[in-house]
Amino acid sequence: MNQLENNAYFWQKMDTLLLSSTCKIDHPKGTTHPTYANLIYPVDYGSLQDTVGTDSQPIHVFKGSKKAHQVDSIVISADILKKDCEVKLLVGCDEEEKLRILEFLNQTQFQKAILVQRGSQTPAWANNE
Repeated sequence: MNQLENNAYFWQKMDTLLLSSTCKIDHPKGTTHPTYANLIYPVDYGSLQDTVGTDSQPIHVFKGSKKAHQVDSIVISADILKKDCEVKLLVGCDEEEKLRILEFLNQTQFQKAILVQRGSQTPAWANNE
């Protein structure tokens, strides 16, 4: 495989995590990062309560300006200072907000992130449920 397979079943599972949890916003849009004062949150940022992400903390969420009940996309970030990779959900984000989130996550030399957009295709290898 030389390309990301965008599996509709994956996105269903992401939506289930979102809809079965309470989203708590810890950092409203426009507030500064608690450690790095030069980093300003471009949209609301928080977490899904009663979930566990890759950093053993609740799954992180960027919540945009659109009302939404499904995950639009995810970002995967690699941070060499924390020595970790994290997956963060984007919910209700328009294209401009997605771009601002990527700029926010990629502005230091220590952390870089990619965006994976939601798809509706089911790869041939996927297990039908």
